[in-house]
Amino acid sequence: MGLGTVGVLTIGQSPRTDVTPSIEAILGQAATIIESGGLNSLTDETISSIEPDEEDTTYISRMRNGNSVKIGKSKLLPLLQTELAALEETVDIVLMLCTGDFPTLQSKKTIVYPDRVLNHVVSALLPSGSLGLIIPLEEQRETLLSKWQQKDLNIFVEVASPYEESDIAGAASALQKKGATLLVLDCMGYNEQHKTEAVKSSGLPVILPRTLVARILAEYMAE
Repeated sequence: MGLGTVGVLTIGQSPRTDVTPSIEAILGQAATIIESGGLNSLTDETISSIEPDEEDTTYISRMRNGNSVKIGKSKLLPLLQTELAALEETVDIVLMLCTGDFPTLQSKKTIVYPDRVLNHVVSALLPSGSLGLIIPLEEQRETLLSKWQQKDLNIFVEVASPYEESDIAGAASALQKKGATLLVLDCMGYNEQHKTEAVKSSGLPVILPRTLVARILAEYMAE
């Protein structure tokens, strides 16, 4: 198919002015982007309703005002499903703007999940060896270690948030010293500058999810 209308679904609030310019630059003017967000229906007064419980999977995303927010997955899913159902009525394909996994979401349209793309790309590039992950939150460490675990693959993790002042370069350097030979910035919030810092400090190849997934989407939608 030719480039058409792409629905970009964030787990936070739209528009994601910090992310969509990167995607638009790769897809080009032939694609129209329509954004939606799982937390779009929430206000400053109701945002506390999605705070994660101790037993819940924790995500982090960006609000419309630029602030970051921690999100409990179980509370997010019904909100995300509602926004997805409305979004897919007006788009040709949906890009999930999160590297988490959402197997229970129901959709009539094709959804591109960054976590699936990342896992397959890493498996192809590094079938064995040591993988370094830079993640936004300490609370995500055990969940992501489990998600990324593959036979013959050692996983090292450092925490450096893309949504506040943090030492991306230091995290990348620490992973290189631990023995990692490939790095993944495991959140759609990381940007091109974060990647540059990670490459410069570690000397390693670094995968940036937002640009990787946008390039695959452009290839899929190209004539």
